[in-house]
Amino acid sequence: MMRLHFSDTDLRRITFAPAPNALWETVLSVRLMRGAPTGRTWSRPGVRHLHRQVKDSLPERAGVLAPLVAPKSPVPGFLLQPDAGDFAASVELVRQTPDSRLAIELSLLSPAQRAGRWAGELADGAPWARQTLADDLYGYFASTVEPLWPQIQAEAAADRALRSETLLRGGVDALLATLHPDCRWRPPTLHIPVTGDHDFPLCGRGLVLIPSYFVPRPMVMYQNHAATVLVYPIFAADRSTGPGDVLGRLIGRTRAAVLATLRNPATTTSVAERVGISLASASEHTTVLRNAGLISTTRTGGAVLHVLAPLGEALLYSGSNAGS
Repeated sequence: MMRLHFSDTDLRRITFAPAPNALWETVLSVRLMRGAPTGRTWSRPGVRHLHRQVKDSLPERAGVLAPLVAPKSPVPGFLLQPDAGDFAASVELVRQTPDSRLAIELSLLSPAQRAGRWAGELADGAPWARQTLADDLYGYFASTVEPLWPQIQAEAAADRALRSETLLRGGVDALLATLHPDCRWRPPTLHIPVTGDHDFPLCGRGLVLIPSYFVPRPMVMYQNHAATVLVYPIFAADRSTGPGDVLGRLIGRTRAAVLATLRNPATTTSVAERVGISLASASEHTTVLRNAGLISTTRTGGAVLHVLAPLGEALLYSGSNAGS
C-alpha cells in the first residue's frame, strides 16, 4: 500500500493535467498490451480491439520499447516526462536523459529486460541507442496509439468534466474519495494499492492528476522537487453499460449499492440488511460516502440516520442516465 500524506497546502495544490500525455499513453499502451486481458481497463472496446490488432505484431511495432515496460515491473522514470508539452518535446527529453539517470534506472530492471546489446549501450548513453529508442517511440505512437487519439482525448475530457463537477459540488474530499474504487481517502491520507509499503508526504508541492486510457490501476510518480503525479484510469461509461455498473465503476459496486439504497433514508443497520453486508462494512462505506459529501448523517437517539446529500443525488442521477 502507498500512502500519500497531504498538508493543507497540498490540498490547495491539486491540479489536473490539461490534456492526455501522449508519451505516457504510448508507454502504458505497450505495457498493457504485453499483459493478459483482465481487469476494468480491458472492458473498453477500444482496448480490446487494439489488443486483437497488435497481439501478434507487438515486438515489431514497439521495437526496443517493448522489453523496457514489462507488465509487472515499474516503468523507468526517464520514459515518463510529466512536465513536457507535446509528444515531440517529451521524446526529446527521453533522448536527452543524462547518462547517470539512464544507468541507475536501467539497473533496476530485470535481467531479461536488460538483455541484449542495445540495453547495455543505452545504459552507457550511446547516441545510436538513444536515437533508436526515440525512433521506436515515434513509430509505435504513429502505428498504434495515434488512430485512437481522438477517442482518448474525448474520454479524458469527459473524465475531467466529471471530476470538476465532483470537486465543485463536494469539494476535495469528494474528488479524492471517488477517484478510483481501489483507492481509499482517509483525510489527510490517500491510500493507493501498490506492491510494497510506502509513505510519501507531498511536502506542500501538491498533486497532479493525469487520467489515462491505458493504465489499469492508479500509478504514482513521486518527485523530490516537484508535484507528485498520480495517473489513474479514465472513467468512461460505455453506452452498453447498465446504470448500476456506471456508478459502480466510479466508486465501487458495494459503495454504489449503499449510495443507491439511501434513496430512502436508513440507519447503518438497515443499510447492512438492504445491501447484504456486515454492520462493520456498512459503517465503513457510509463513513467514506459522508467524508466525500455524498451523504449526510444525523443521530437519532442511539442510532444514526443516513440520507443522500445533493452530490449523492447528482451522482445517482448521472449514473442512471449514462447508459441511455
